[in-house]
Amino acid sequence: MADLGVTPGLSEADYLAAMAVHQDADPHMAAVLSAVKATVKGGIGKLRERPRGGSYRPGEPWPALERPTWRPDIRVVASARVNLHRKIIKTALAGQHSPTPTGHLHFDEDALLPVGVLSDCAVYLSDHDNPADLLPHTPDGKPAPGTFRLGVSPGMVKHEGTRDLMWALGLLDQGHNPASHIKPTPM
Repeated sequence: MADLGVTPGLSEADYLAAMAVHQDADPHMAAVLSAVKATVKGGIGKLRERPRGGSYRPGEPWPALERPTWRPDIRVVASARVNLHRKIIKTALAGQHSPTPTGHLHFDEDALLPVGVLSDCAVYLSDHDNPADLLPHTPDGKPAPGTFRLGVSPGMVKHEGTRDLMWALGLLDQGHNPASHIKPTPM
């Protein structure tokens, strides 16, 4: 990412600008980045492998579990999911005006909650095109502690896409999860 101009420590605006053009900066490095991402995603996807094939019948032993090379470390996937949910809760609570009672989750009508969540993606409705304007900040302009933060460092998130409200409502009306479709399709 650094070779493509996306480095740790960028301001939110600079990060979003760098992400908008990083694929065009160096086509060879963009291809390497794409290959690395595909390799990692394929490996994580293998950890979630489900029974498949026409011969599998529910209740039968799952053949993948018997292979000596199949050793899923579910903690990797589980940790990522737990962290995503923690950030969703912190982001929702950061936007509230009234305090939350200890030990209880209570969301005001002004709480920022997603309309779609997938394994590593949360989709929010916003009046803004800029994701930095959506995310909660402290009075001094820094990201609110524990919430989603834009950036390339571990624990930070990237902007997957901005779509209009009618797009999201259309998907929700059809029973689809907007988080499954928010990424722009490659041309």
